[in-house]
Amino acid sequence: MIMPRPTAAQLAYGSCTVIFSTLAMLLLSQTSSGVGIAVIAVSALLLGLLVAMTVPMPKKPRVVAVRKPAGAERQKTEEPALTQS
Repeated sequence: MIMPRPTAAQLAYGSCTVIFSTLAMLLLSQTSSGVGIAVIAVSALLLGLLVAMTVPMPKKPRVVAVRKPAGAERQKTEEPALTQS
């Protein structure tokens, strides 16, 4: 199964998630070790991927069948004949 290309919205949401979650985790954890920064970076990338893949894809237009009410064909409006006097 071929995976569809990501939309602009998916790329934007995923990128913003990675940037803001990385900043938030770095500021909240106040880590300065290389291992801590690597764990935060990887977790932010995974979170961004999760967000980008869960953004709804645009749906294909749905074809809706229009049904006429029952007896619509039988009801014909008759115009009164114009008679000249």
